[in-house]
Amino acid sequence: MSEDSTPVRYAVVGLGSRAEMYVDALATRFPEHAELVALCDSNPTRMQVHNARLAGQLGVAAVPTYAPADFSEMLTRERVDAVMVCTTDSSHDDYLVATVEAGLRAVTEKPMTTDVDKARRILEAQERTGGRIEVTFNYRYNPVHQRVRELLADKVIGDVGSVHFEWLLDVQHGADYFRRWHRNREHSGGLLVHKSSHHFDLVNWWLGDAPDSVIGLGNLFFYGAAGGARNGYAKDYDRAAGSEAAATDPFALDMAASPRLKELYLDAEHEDGYQRDRNVFAADIDIEDDMSVLARYRGGASLTYQLTAYAPYEGYRVSFNGTKGRLELDVLENDYARSPLEHGSRMGISPGAVEEAVPTRTAITVRPLFKPAEVVLDEPMRPGHGGGDELMLDALFGPAAADPLGLRADHIAGARALAIGLAATKSFGTGGLVRISDLLPI
Repeated sequence: MSEDSTPVRYAVVGLGSRAEMYVDALATRFPEHAELVALCDSNPTRMQVHNARLAGQLGVAAVPTYAPADFSEMLTRERVDAVMVCTTDSSHDDYLVATVEAGLRAVTEKPMTTDVDKARRILEAQERTGGRIEVTFNYRYNPVHQRVRELLADKVIGDVGSVHFEWLLDVQHGADYFRRWHRNREHSGGLLVHKSSHHFDLVNWWLGDAPDSVIGLGNLFFYGAAGGARNGYAKDYDRAAGSEAAATDPFALDMAASPRLKELYLDAEHEDGYQRDRNVFAADIDIEDDMSVLARYRGGASLTYQLTAYAPYEGYRVSFNGTKGRLELDVLENDYARSPLEHGSRMGISPGAVEEAVPTRTAITVRPLFKPAEVVLDEPMRPGHGGGDELMLDALFGPAAADPLGLRADHIAGARALAIGLAATKSFGTGGLVRISDLLPI
């Protein structure tokens, strides 16, 4: 809340599909605390789509829209207090810096940015202005992840010496990063930056520690032209819309089958030429789909991490080894990737995109030394990133509340999560150890 107890006035910049969660929450959920007052995007059609949803489905007033060139004018004219940044990752720094230089609160989707120079620019602007920057690490808010944090803080396995973290993106969800702008490092920084910053932040937060040094190995193994030739899945088309070859490709995205994707992307292409449904086995893909990371923390613990973007099922496993035992987190998001060709849809974007119930499971097991294992939790996975999305929105836009677990992530947390991915990516090229302190002053 602002000092005069009126709602905080928010602008949202970047109006792709991810922004919908924030636009809807700001427009409807927190009328006493937050107000949506403006939209900003390079694509007028996408802003019109969001305004039509506000005025139609949500039954609230449409808001003024602005082009990126008019961002500063928008801040003044609409008396903005805070900016929610949902743009392409590589442009986060422009909006974060402009926002804190205007003396306003900045909130950004992860990752905070995509490379070392941009991260330094953000950190320097924050230090110069004293501005408030928050990063939306919704996985912290997942109640299961909070429980892991509590168990580790309570020393149920003593001091942690090592962490092993494996994340599997199935061939519905994983493929989607190779259809859209994420497939090029200049826009996303690669999956260790765009996707894994979530996971690195979790480990940093769980341990209450900061990374010190990193080694990484990465490969474009499954997707891309060479991968498609190797695995036999490649088909000859550039983008799915209008392609006969794509009609029989389980990796193709049929945007016309989704009213929301059609209006946000297919119907908006004439504005900027952006194509959301590219071939995942194209030659221009330059990010990795199979990545391994080894990191050392300042407190002495080590992390081994693996991200695979072409798995048959979706889920993740995290194991903590300590002086008094071992803690294991096991999450199954689906038992196998449903082929959209066999299930009546070619949408195949993420778990749950095909409307069919799939088995899920979330379990925490503690294995003490010299004692039987104890299953602390075993339940179906909750929707919305394990329930984290709704709790994060409450914390960001609702009434102020105590935060004993440190769920809200600032610019330092954003930079530390980012730094592991940047260091590992640098190590891909050098084959050697990269120290975080040589990249960022965090």
